[in-house]
Amino acid sequence: MSADRYIVATDGACKGNPGPAGWAWVGEDGEWAAGSLPTGTNNIGELLGLLHAIEDHRDVADLVVQADSKYAIDTYDKWMDGHRRRGWKTSTGAPTKNRDILEKLIVARDDRRERGLPDVTLEHVRGHSGHVLNAWADERAVRASEHAAGGVESAWSSLGTHPKLDVSVAPKNGR
Repeated sequence: MSADRYIVATDGACKGNPGPAGWAWVGEDGEWAAGSLPTGTNNIGELLGLLHAIEDHRDVADLVVQADSKYAIDTYDKWMDGHRRRGWKTSTGAPTKNRDILEKLIVARDDRRERGLPDVTLEHVRGHSGHVLNAWADERAVRASEHAAGGVESAWSSLGTHPKLDVSVAPKNGR
């Protein structure tokens, strides 16, 4: 995908925490992707939604990611480089959680920089507050976490064979 500006919302979900988990992103044009993990946490789902949104839109010059997770936003904007500088330790010396995903986020960010693209813009949105793209990302992530309860790791996308979503209206689950 190549465009000047693109807005995408991300979300993660977990049935229990830890438990079967899901991640998702949904774009302003109805494109989407989601995935399931048999075991994960909500934070893992949030980070994976962000990671896949960035990777799936690597050629978008002005990528705006809207997330309801301050954890995902702060990890990307403030913490991941510090964790790496400290040898993957937190500021208190504890091992950094989700290091594998953070390393991939750094690679995705640095790839953009090496190709002369600006950093991704992250915007915090309130979850379950009527924000349509966030509601769709939540719906996709919850569906993925429900699929994960069957013990299967999978991913689906409208970039493949699945249809786009109608993001002019909220999903039927009303979230």
